[in-house]
Amino acid sequence: MSDLQHKALAVSDSNHLPTIGQLPSGPRNAISDVAGVTVGHCTLAEGPVQTGVTVVKPHSGNLFLDRVPAAAAVLNGFGKSIGLVQIEELGLLETPIALTNTFSVAAVAQAQIRQCVAANPETGRSLPTVNPLVFECNDGFLNDIQRMAITEQHYFAACDAAQVNVAQGAIGAGRGMSCFGLKGGIGTASRCCDGYTVGALVLANYGQLHQLILAGEALGPLLAERLAQINEPEKGSIILLLATDAPLDARQLRRLALRAGVGLARTGSVFGHGSGDIALAFSTAYTVPQEAQQAMPAGAMLHDARLDPLFQAAADSTEQAIIHALWHASSVIGRDGHQRHALADLLPEQTVPSLHHVNHENSDLH
Repeated sequence: MSDLQHKALAVSDSNHLPTIGQLPSGPRNAISDVAGVTVGHCTLAEGPVQTGVTVVKPHSGNLFLDRVPAAAAVLNGFGKSIGLVQIEELGLLETPIALTNTFSVAAVAQAQIRQCVAANPETGRSLPTVNPLVFECNDGFLNDIQRMAITEQHYFAACDAAQVNVAQGAIGAGRGMSCFGLKGGIGTASRCCDGYTVGALVLANYGQLHQLILAGEALGPLLAERLAQINEPEKGSIILLLATDAPLDARQLRRLALRAGVGLARTGSVFGHGSGDIALAFSTAYTVPQEAQQAMPAGAMLHDARLDPLFQAAADSTEQAIIHALWHASSVIGRDGHQRHALADLLPEQTVPSLHHVNHENSDLH
């Protein structure tokens, strides 16, 4: 048996994907295990256009009027996201979280503004202006990013498609993304502890193949040798989103967001120079009203001494979500014939049957 076959067997048995940590997952093993959270995708997959939009909604109500606490942690700031300055200052999220490619941030942000104005006609008049929140990764290897194919309607379509059953892999914003030189994309997972849930969703577009570690096994060097892949400078990014129903304030949520970096590092990432690695955490435990005459929420926050299990859940669910992004991704050929192979297609079928019987229905385009 080859070294690759030994490593492959170590990260998977005949029935299941690798499971990270000892904490149980929620029923869907997805960010939507946090009650009220939904995810929607809009995917563009035609020839050189391989891209899309993914939206995460913290709740189904009017987010501009009923905001949720949130905080971001920039692990490496080579990114072009919009909306983080106000998140840092106020610690509040007032639009859905949008993910897309680097050159489509402006189009999606404008769509978020239009959406808010349509729902709240006094936005920017008697009410404050809205803070759009759009994260990005560069999918330019597979996608002709210069076409700027994403329009406002694609954002609206992703919002309309939001649901609790989260599709993963080469879908939505993940359609054109690469991860460790393989096909990356959207992944999600959850962990439960002390009566609370932490859910993670990642847009995985980072890493060099020789760095790849899955469930503690260094598969990267063996796969790099098999593909004869040359190590190129880090040009990717990853967006790491965490949702929880634990009652945390913005300061505590920033601490939680930082623990997503633990899960990221376990997969072999070193937060490379050219990688925009940004985490954001939000809580659904309470909302904060936009209008001053509305009552502020009452209730105590979780004591800091009780945060460690949530930190563990954040690290484990993030690592699991990255594994899911790789496992569920299908191979894609994009612009100029560029191709990214799916991880499941590269491992030996005779030794890792689970990788060829994974339920790939979540990777279908919707």
